[in-house]
Amino acid sequence: MSDTLYVETQGCQMNEHDTERLADLLVTEAGMRRVDDPESADVLLLNTCSVREKAQEKVFSRLGRWRRYKEQRPDVVIGVGGCVASQEGAAILERAPYVDLVFGPQTLHRLPQLVAAVRAGAGAQVDIEFPEIEKFDHLPAPRALGPTAYVSVMEGCSKYCAFCVVPYTRGEEISRPLADVVAEVETLAVQGVREITLLGQNVNAYAGRLRDGSSADLGLLIEAVAQVGGIDRIRFTTSHPVEFHDGLIEAYREVPELADFLHLPVQSGSDAILERMKRGHRAAEYEALVAEIRKARPSLALASDFIVGFPGESEGDFSQTLALIERVGFDAGAFSFAYSRRPGTPAAELSDEVPDAVKRQRLYQLQVVIGQQQMAAAQRLLGSSQRILVEGPSRRDPREFSGRTSCNRVVNFAGDDSLVGSFAEVRITETRAHSLRGEVVACERPRARPGSATQGVQIAVTDG
Repeated sequence: MSDTLYVETQGCQMNEHDTERLADLLVTEAGMRRVDDPESADVLLLNTCSVREKAQEKVFSRLGRWRRYKEQRPDVVIGVGGCVASQEGAAILERAPYVDLVFGPQTLHRLPQLVAAVRAGAGAQVDIEFPEIEKFDHLPAPRALGPTAYVSVMEGCSKYCAFCVVPYTRGEEISRPLADVVAEVETLAVQGVREITLLGQNVNAYAGRLRDGSSADLGLLIEAVAQVGGIDRIRFTTSHPVEFHDGLIEAYREVPELADFLHLPVQSGSDAILERMKRGHRAAEYEALVAEIRKARPSLALASDFIVGFPGESEGDFSQTLALIERVGFDAGAFSFAYSRRPGTPAAELSDEVPDAVKRQRLYQLQVVIGQQQMAAAQRLLGSSQRILVEGPSRRDPREFSGRTSCNRVVNFAGDDSLVGSFAEVRITETRAHSLRGEVVACERPRARPGSATQGVQIAVTDG
């Protein structure tokens, strides 16, 4: 009988994508069967993230719960992967000796061999190397789970922001060849995927090799993906302002498949704090860049990241952040955090710690301003018709269906299963705290996929 597999994911979209790929690998190569209940699994894997506060403690808390499964069934294999695994390595085994394997984000493709070694009695396995782009050559063909899909185009980050652990846990920036990325997108398109999100820790630093030995930037990659039959919408995340090149701005001007959405972290509006963070740009440079992008795509919705309470942040520094938010306008929201130290990062050595109460107050102030901008943007959508990719049943009400606008707003509406995987024109009728409501007025069939004669056709939806 084959082993059963349970995988739990912490953290970002990259981790979620990695989880699906490693699960596919173990199902395909090791014959495992995935289950939803950890208590019934023979192999339990925790794919970890070290970005959030107290990440290590959350990992060991989860492992402590899993320990009893191993006490009841000693043959159970417990593994830890992802960024905490990369950061802690063999130290995980010292604190949790019942763990059988530790693997990094770049070595998840070796999991079948690592599990086999544990099963063969070779003892605990630790593999947290950075073998460049090797893993993509050893993963099974991607499998679509719906009309949207993630595709990793690069790994790692070479920016070394003072607060961030990613360069230490995922290594330097390495890009996949353009032809490999496009081939993966083509495989997904044949399976019915309509929207692709290109993933990377610093995705707009993409420099994929071309067959002639030169390299392609992210703008060129977006153009190539847009040519794949069946792919009608493209997103990418996450970006760094320093490497937002002209080719990517041009893609916003020339590629209609590129969504009206951009997540572009700024972190602070204070030049002094940006310098301490080692961000490599000033606030005015960020604003000028946003103006150029919006000139190319006036309908763009902008999201960002902010850290408040970074060491040395004064009231004046924080006021500059609020002023930047007011000037720029983040109508698509922001991920905002109170600063907390990350072991191994340069910022962990900085003094001038801002009191926790001050951090909380500043975070609240910032989130109120961002929330007001988000709500105002939602109100502007009332009565408009939005092109929605219907992804499936709504999370809150399975009798309804859900999808996203080009500007990344979740919309819920009445419909049926026949809409899933199609683009629908939805009239927005109501705004809510975290979503919109609407009614379908028309839908369209997919445009031609490879080997298909189907053309994009508008179909009116009538009342009855």
